[in-house]
Amino acid sequence: MGEHDLNDPSLYTNRELSWLKFNSRVLAQAQKESNPLLEKLKFIAIYSTNLDEFYMIRVAGLKQLYSARVTTSGPDMMTPLEQLQAITDYLHKEKTVLQKSYKDIIKRLKSHNLFIKDYSSLSDDIKAKADEFFYENIFPVIIPIAVDATHPFPPLNNLSLSLAVVLADGDEKKFAMIRIPRLLPRFVQISNGLYIPIETIVREHIDKIFPGFEVVSSATFRVTRNADIVIEEEEADDFMEILEQGLRRRKKGAFVRLEIDSNASEELIDFLNSHLRVYQEDIFKYDIPLNLGALWDIVSNKNFSHLLLPRNVPKLLAPFDKNESIFKIIDREDSMILLPYESFEPVVKFIQEAAKDPKVLSIRITLYRIGKNSPIVQALIDASNSGKQVTAMVELKARFDEENNLIWAKALEDAGAHVIYGIPGFKVHAKIAQVIRKSNDKLKVYQHFSTGNYNEATAKIYTDVGYFTSREELRADSITFFHILTGFSKNKKLNNLKMSPFQIKDTILMMIKNEAKRGREGRIIAKMNSLVDKDIIKALYRASCDGVQIDLIIRGICCLKPGIKGVSENIRVISIVGKYLEHSRIFYFKHSSPSIYISSADWMPRNLEKRFELMVPIYDEDISDKLKDLLLLQLKDNLLAWDLQSDGEYLLRTPKEGEEPLDSQAYLENYINKIFKKNRKSLQNQTLSNKDKRMLK
Repeated sequence: MGEHDLNDPSLYTNRELSWLKFNSRVLAQAQKESNPLLEKLKFIAIYSTNLDEFYMIRVAGLKQLYSARVTTSGPDMMTPLEQLQAITDYLHKEKTVLQKSYKDIIKRLKSHNLFIKDYSSLSDDIKAKADEFFYENIFPVIIPIAVDATHPFPPLNNLSLSLAVVLADGDEKKFAMIRIPRLLPRFVQISNGLYIPIETIVREHIDKIFPGFEVVSSATFRVTRNADIVIEEEEADDFMEILEQGLRRRKKGAFVRLEIDSNASEELIDFLNSHLRVYQEDIFKYDIPLNLGALWDIVSNKNFSHLLLPRNVPKLLAPFDKNESIFKIIDREDSMILLPYESFEPVVKFIQEAAKDPKVLSIRITLYRIGKNSPIVQALIDASNSGKQVTAMVELKARFDEENNLIWAKALEDAGAHVIYGIPGFKVHAKIAQVIRKSNDKLKVYQHFSTGNYNEATAKIYTDVGYFTSREELRADSITFFHILTGFSKNKKLNNLKMSPFQIKDTILMMIKNEAKRGREGRIIAKMNSLVDKDIIKALYRASCDGVQIDLIIRGICCLKPGIKGVSENIRVISIVGKYLEHSRIFYFKHSSPSIYISSADWMPRNLEKRFELMVPIYDEDISDKLKDLLLLQLKDNLLAWDLQSDGEYLLRTPKEGEEPLDSQAYLENYINKIFKKNRKSLQNQTLSNKDKRMLK
């Protein structure tokens, strides 16, 4: 390692470019032959939604840095301008892949009697139905807008869909726009298997919207605005009010991207951009529909569910599969659930039972992303209404969930719960629920820790780990954690639990260093969403040089480069992209005690230095072994795994000769389904046996 300077920018991949490559792996699922057609379409929707958020936040942020003439950068030392240029180059090239993938899927869907057709390609009888839909549902709410000296260019909502129009009145040209309200469907369903992009219907009726004018040209377009909310918390007397103001400002952020039909005339583009002022590199011309995130409406058509991967119903496994108090279960043993293979129901039951149990005195919970119809929050409201002490840390700064969280926070507060809206300068991203219950005249603390949110919707599609325990080793720490959130405290450290922004990073660095001391006997396996932190990457590089074998399972951003001679020869990195979103954070350090940890935190500066997070030691040997087995299983995946190369590129794994194909997500589905069937059969046999005994009596 002496030959290498670990500050050398060539040893690090740019954060934004690494994210783009992750989204490319998502798009690759739309080209994967083994995926059914609607599954492919689903991945195009995910890719497009991801890209919207990337532009709203990451690209918008880089533009602000560039405008402020900031030249400092991450460990890769790319300037904001260099990053912006690399991003637009990458996306303009990938646009070809997106368009080709979409067209191929749409073409192949025809053989399954599922069609996405423009109005112009419809038969006359179907056009008549589309016309009827236009006059009954679109025309009454459509918004025609004249743009001239007396009619200013209108405000455009973020990600809104509109048509720009050039009209002629004799020799005089006029510009106009048609805003398509979001209350209208993006794809109009004329019959069970026929969808029409709404803008193609509107385009055919422009002459009815602007009667008496000749339509010269038109084009569909979509704008993206800076959607990051900067809240000056120190100046906020009422945090909820300042957040509401921020949400209103989000709708008026600077324009950062223009998407438009590929056949749009330069005249129309110039007209639009004279008002939007978007850089040329941020204008994307598409010959496929805009706003492909709306494809979810088609993907969710139950009549075509056979064109998706088989739906797996999450299972209730022991010890949660019997009608038994959840507190008795936790009293008896530590328990773990693996989402989404296992049911989220025990987590809901934990809070619902606590709300009804007269022995429960207090419920405390951190809420980051809350479901729209959350049974957990409803149970908290019920508990508060019944007189229990309820404390909820509702993170109002959870990006794009602010409005929903705000609604639930007000409902909890109205019910009398003690609601914390955030910690100035930090986000609270930790996932913990705590119940304090009277048992045998003593107070006992029951806890649930998780790598994912208390959200029943994402629990069906995100892979996460939930851990129930009443261990004394964690009791005091969890109480202290909530005291730090709710009050004033100079105590910045926990004992067995580890908390950021004060402990997790130092603990990880210490455990990496401890493995490095063991040389070739050292072993690290870490699974997370993203690895960005330079100090941790440097520590991993040093450990690799000392002979430690390091395997990293990183779904998204990875700024570390594996396989560099003399630096990272002993580090391997894979990314697993499949049916479920890999979301759990699990860390294995062979020579630490305990050796397994779960966490809400990725190894990124924002998680380790700017958020309240928890890293939870797993003392139970059985659970620890299961989590280690899960890591080893994913390392063997040769169908969903992508290997990161030393140049920052990813290669999809394929089974080697003589090697059994292994899809780790499908394997876990099948494995847990087998356990469920076996347990159910055993329970049925036991029931029959008891019945037989009663008959004999």
